[in-house]
Amino acid sequence: RKLRFAASAAIRPTPDRVRETLFNWLGARTPGARALDLFAGSGALGLEALSRGAAHVTFVEHDEAAVRELRARLAAWQAGDARVVRADALRYLAGEARPFDLVFLDPPFASELLGEAARLLEERHWLEPGALIYLECAARAGLPPLPAPWGALKALECAARAGLPPLPAPWGALKAKQAGEVGYHLFARTAPLAADTA
Repeated sequence: RKLRFAASAAIRPTPDRVRETLFNWLGARTPGARALDLFAGSGALGLEALSRGAAHVTFVEHDEAAVRELRARLAAWQAGDARVVRADALRYLAGEARPFDLVFLDPPFASELLGEAARLLEERHWLEPGALIYLECAARAGLPPLPAPWGALKALECAARAGLPPLPAPWGALKAKQAGEVGYHLFARTAPLAADTA
């Protein structure tokens, strides 16, 4: 089913061509995955994941109108196992974690929330070992620092090139691309290092 989303003053859906590239990158990792769509907005990424066989998607969005629209869309589609949470994403991440295989992290571009959300995902144990993390930001701004488990040297090198803040060390950079004003990146959470398990 073709997914269409209208942009509004408050919501900026991920462009179609970016979404298509992302799900080509994800390939066989989407079917059966448990996904978290933070700063969900229109829910475009989580809905695409459901349409491609994700086992479950939790959508987190604070805007009441966006939440209403997303719930209505899910009900109309009878779209599998999905949960919509109306909450501030950072407060949600500070709560009790249920690890996910796939996380979509696409906060408002001007908000500077990306680095803090990445830190909480890692520190609060929201990620399964080997989880994939999709980050979207303004191409001119680059990524924030990422957690150490996201691929230490490779993540730091990628973040520096992209002008991103430091990201968690266990986050390994897999893919990165730009489409117009949108920079988008795919990271994998590497298995814990021996020092992490001690």
